[in-house]
Amino acid sequence: MYQVKVNDQYNYDIDKDGDGLLINGENVSADISRLNASAWHIINNLKSYNVEVVSFDSVEKTASIKVNNNIYTVTAKDQFDILLDKLGLSSLNAAKVSEIKAPMPGMVLKVFVNEGMEIKKGDNLFTLEAMKMENIIKAPADVVVKAVKIKPGDKVEKGQVLLMF
Repeated sequence: MYQVKVNDQYNYDIDKDGDGLLINGENVSADISRLNASAWHIINNLKSYNVEVVSFDSVEKTASIKVNNNIYTVTAKDQFDILLDKLGLSSLNAAKVSEIKAPMPGMVLKVFVNEGMEIKKGDNLFTLEAMKMENIIKAPADVVVKAVKIKPGDKVEKGQVLLMF
């Protein structure tokens, strides 16, 4: 499931339904043809759309998309971003970050950082397995790692301090 916002005005809930697509709970069956790596031609409800991805930022999950020569700014949240919002952890980068706490109970699978490393916003910190899903936790800001309190195989509880900056 994705929550997509277009031009900071219009909200859409997008989900897969088998091979189909649900947008705000309604089944959409469009004819989609890929023209090249960043362009598509779409026919939906007897209307034709030429779509091109102008820019894409995978860390911020934003894109500029041109549809029939009109440019739209799109932001997306996946189920993990939605969960972090619900847990109140989505605004970690708004304040000075001094530590990363476990957003949920789970087991550490991989640790990508060591003490003393300079990390940029969006860099992978560690992988946490929770609810049978692997979650890659990323740096919320540019930081220097002061302490790594976890290692692969560690079981962690929600709120436990895992990394210090």
